[in-house]
Amino acid sequence: MENDVSFKFHQQLLFISENLVTEDVAALKFLCTDLLHLRQLEGVKSAADIFKLLMAQDYLNAEDTFLLAELLYRIKCHFLLETLGYTKEKVQEHLREKGRVSPYRQMLYELSENITNEMLNEIIFLLHLPKRWIILSALDLLTLLEKQGLLTKDNVQILENVCMKVSPDLLKTIDCYKKAKDDKAANFTRCFSELNLELRGEFNNVENGSKTMASYKMDGPHRGFCLIINNVNFINSQRKGSCKDAEQLERVFTWLGLDVRTYTDLTSGDIKNLMETWQHVQDHKDRNCFICCILSHGKSGAIYGTDEKLVSIRMLTSHFSAKQCPQLAAKPKLFFIQACQGDSIQRPVYVDTDEPTPDSSSMQERVSLYESIPEDADFLLGMATVDGCVAFRHIEEGAWYIQALCSKLQLLVPRGEDILTILTQVNEDVAKRDSPSGMKKQMPQPAYTLRRKFIFPIPMAPPPSQQYRGF
Repeated sequence: MENDVSFKFHQQLLFISENLVTEDVAALKFLCTDLLHLRQLEGVKSAADIFKLLMAQDYLNAEDTFLLAELLYRIKCHFLLETLGYTKEKVQEHLREKGRVSPYRQMLYELSENITNEMLNEIIFLLHLPKRWIILSALDLLTLLEKQGLLTKDNVQILENVCMKVSPDLLKTIDCYKKAKDDKAANFTRCFSELNLELRGEFNNVENGSKTMASYKMDGPHRGFCLIINNVNFINSQRKGSCKDAEQLERVFTWLGLDVRTYTDLTSGDIKNLMETWQHVQDHKDRNCFICCILSHGKSGAIYGTDEKLVSIRMLTSHFSAKQCPQLAAKPKLFFIQACQGDSIQRPVYVDTDEPTPDSSSMQERVSLYESIPEDADFLLGMATVDGCVAFRHIEEGAWYIQALCSKLQLLVPRGEDILTILTQVNEDVAKRDSPSGMKKQMPQPAYTLRRKFIFPIPMAPPPSQQYRGF
């Protein structure tokens, strides 16, 4: 029996390790700095290596997995918590009494999450750091500053100085830490999560500066590749209507000048291999952008392969970061995901009632979407629904979200509208729809790290809806 428990536990750890990307491993190493010896961490190559070190120090075992759950929560890989029998809410409930990551380490990590590559370069310049220091990320910088004794839990002056020059907004994270440090009862996690929502920028604020914002270059001879993954036939189910969605996406993005490639019924392994293959395609360097559409079943932060095994959306998008795919550096990468993100059904809200104001759970859902996009700039992730909820698909007409997306692209691209404006219209269109009973609603959710407007060049040909009868 004991052997069975141990085998299952190691299976869980292996699954988690396989679903964490390079950036996640770096984050875990950083968060474990106060728990494990630095020399040990320097030899870490994978998440599994970290788990072995934690087990050797008795921080992690089959009977007590909370530390790992806390780490996954900190790096916002919430979809993996279920593997350990936890939920995001359950972890939050026990953090005060069982949390092992220090407030200082939390603060540094949250700060690193909000330091862009551009800010990092400015900070390095301001600090006149030795050329021999190899700094590829904000975590690298913070680690080196700690090694040199320039940064400690009692002295964060160096961070305050550079943040004041580079981005004063970042001071809010440091101030939160200093204030909470003096107040032992302060809730660090809540404080930082609220700041994270404020600092990272949300879809609602797209109008700020939009009139003067530059646009991505989209006038090259080759627009870009568009991948469509259409999972229809699963072991125990079939996604009827999905082929209608795939056909419409192919028509619309071909009309928009992209080189469309469609893949049907891929297992989780097939999907991972496909992303890795396209990551290394050299032809990206001659293209203006990259688009990927995934039609499948899903769960919070992940989608299913036809073998009914989960694949992290974060893992999929991370293949195309500037570091992993230099050919697409500074170019827009758009991902559209038609998949459920949970089992909850959104209900209509009647605004003229006297019901209490909804709680802050919707705000938490908005934050969670950023788990799925790399820290890199130039990404856009369009989800069919908010975290935790289902996405609806008509067995003949196709999915609500994909139908609206295709319709609004055809209507608004010829008018010169940018992608964020188009997705706002998609939100409005889907939000107006409801099930035949009138009791089921859906709300799409976009998130982005775009630095410029993304505007498709207006095609010479009429939209596919005017070319194909019955579209």
